Amino acid sequence: MKLIARNLDRSTTEEELSELFQEYGSVQSCDLVIDKANGTSKGFGFVVMPKVGEAKAAMKSLNNMTVGNNKIRVKKAEDPKSDA
Repeated sequence: MKLIARNLDRSTTEEELSELFQEYGSVQSCDLVIDKANGTSKGFGFVVMPKVGEAKAAMKSLNNMTVGNNKIRVKKAEDPKSDA
C-alpha cells in the first residue's frame, strides 16, 4: 500500500521518514519529494509498505502525530488516474 505523508518538517530526511514507518512494519520504499530548484524537501513524501495491515496501522497511528515541529498527515496515496 502506498501512503503519502504530508506537512513534514523541511529538515526531515528519507531515512528518518522510513524509520518512523518501520515501527509499524516493513517499508519497501520511501521517497521524499524534493524541490529541483533548490534541492530541499517540499514537505511531503511517499512510503510503500507491502503489507496492507501494517500500512493501515502506520496510517492510523502516525496521522496527526507531531514530528519535529509539525503535525503530519498520513493517508493512502491515490493513483493519479484520469477520469476522461
